[in-house]
Amino acid sequence: MGQEGKLSKIEIIKRNSNYLRGTIVEALQDGTSHFSEENIQVLKFHGTYQQDDRDLRRQLTKEGKERAYSMMIRARIPGGVLSADQYLQFDKLADDYGNGTMRITTRQTFQLHGILKANLKETIKGINEVLITTLGGCGDQVRNTVSCAAPHEGPFYDAVRQDLLKLVDATSAKTNAYHEIWLDGEKLDLSDGTSPEDPLYGEAYLPRKFKIAFTYEGDNCCDVYSNDIAIIAHRDGDEVEGYTLAIGGGMGRTASDKHTHPFLAQAFCFVKPDELIETCRTVISIQRDFGNRENRKFARMKYLVQERGIEWFRTEAEARLGHALALPREIEWKSAHDHLGRMSGANGQVHLGFFIENGRIHDTESMKLKSVLRDIMTTYQPGVRMTTQQNLILTGLTEEMASEIEGKLRDAGVKLVEEQTPVLVHSMACPSMPTCGLGIAESERALPAIVRKFESALAELGLRDEPISIRMTGCANGCARPYIAEIGFVGRVIGKYDLFLGASAEGTRTNQLFREMVPAEELVSTVYPILKAFREERLPAETFGDYCNRVGIEALQERFVPVS
Repeated sequence: MGQEGKLSKIEIIKRNSNYLRGTIVEALQDGTSHFSEENIQVLKFHGTYQQDDRDLRRQLTKEGKERAYSMMIRARIPGGVLSADQYLQFDKLADDYGNGTMRITTRQTFQLHGILKANLKETIKGINEVLITTLGGCGDQVRNTVSCAAPHEGPFYDAVRQDLLKLVDATSAKTNAYHEIWLDGEKLDLSDGTSPEDPLYGEAYLPRKFKIAFTYEGDNCCDVYSNDIAIIAHRDGDEVEGYTLAIGGGMGRTASDKHTHPFLAQAFCFVKPDELIETCRTVISIQRDFGNRENRKFARMKYLVQERGIEWFRTEAEARLGHALALPREIEWKSAHDHLGRMSGANGQVHLGFFIENGRIHDTESMKLKSVLRDIMTTYQPGVRMTTQQNLILTGLTEEMASEIEGKLRDAGVKLVEEQTPVLVHSMACPSMPTCGLGIAESERALPAIVRKFESALAELGLRDEPISIRMTGCANGCARPYIAEIGFVGRVIGKYDLFLGASAEGTRTNQLFREMVPAEELVSTVYPILKAFREERLPAETFGDYCNRVGIEALQERFVPVS
């Protein structure tokens, strides 16, 4: 599959990139405002995307001017764990070179937007100065590896963290190009025909992006099944008994192609801790060798798993490993909520998790979030954890520090989680307009107003305290994981969205398409009668997603979609 026939355009670019070098060095010195298409594709492996301000496109074209180009930089921060000083470096770089904002992504890392090409190298160097890289932030390789962000303490959790870091190292690209280009590292002499081919990725890397997530059995706050490899840790006292692996998850689809779908990872095997790295690398190598390199719409590993089947995948992995794989364990999930509010730690420590709407850290007239966080980081030097639901946890505080920080947040106009509705706290949106080149409809700029209309509707129905998850994306790629939200809005054209309903609150079931092309101003009114029916017909303790799934999408359509 994908190894014969015509290669996609991007596959050819990768093969001709001289192991991710392209002509980036020359382009950084050519005085222009943007990169060529070939370099744009290679730059993704280095953690940066070329974008432009889409709000200005039409006017600039009318004036005969070029687009307002800039770069987005995405770091690689395994598990979203930072020091206060590392956080402050991103804060400074956002002001010095970016648009003054920082964005927490759904993969526990920071994106900086608005970086001009002329400042790209200095920004990437600045990130590396605090021992963080952008290599692996994007591109057809293993992306930032995520995990449950709960600030648990003890030998078991320390061991899982160490296994995560070892796996990150074992699955990171080994090219020297990154250090050559951005950190003025020693340039390799390839004139003698020496091949610096990556031992895992080879010459052409993977057919498509690859995502890995860790979590602890019972806690699915990181939507572990949405990843290519889901790694679930099992505990035996203070030790890691082993890991259950599930494979083949992925959110993206193409709205115009009914053969594309979001999938959740399927149970694959159980491994002991010392078998984890080799098994994961083997899974990655199978995707490398058999994944579709002709059509990028079908290049994610989820399509290989769906086409060949789990049993074929297990047989292939066992042949490469040279031993049989143990069967996966049965998994029981208890929660998928983010870890927000005050949490007690060891030795009297306190951890504080708080909601950041759509992950955007910036100052507005009514809320000085970026400024107050800078003050908090400087004053208290907490540990920092980003969550996969785009929120922030401050760790290692005393009770007094936590109270002072809560006061500072309130004074800055930042509400604590107990002061916000569950539907707001469970909402997420991708950036989309005006920076993302793939965005078709608004997302981050649209969802806040829509969620507040939902808040009013739920209050009217007596459902204010229902933790219903709402997620929105500006296109079908699904970066905010809308397909595992109880209510998912996916941009189809400007101002209109496909509406999905019925995912499980535990992240173990995708939702289904309820209605296409719903205007933004009708999203709340379209869902309202279903919410009313849920209130009247729900079973004891039944969630909204489970209600929609129990009743069935077709039955809901018959009752609530008007006949045209």
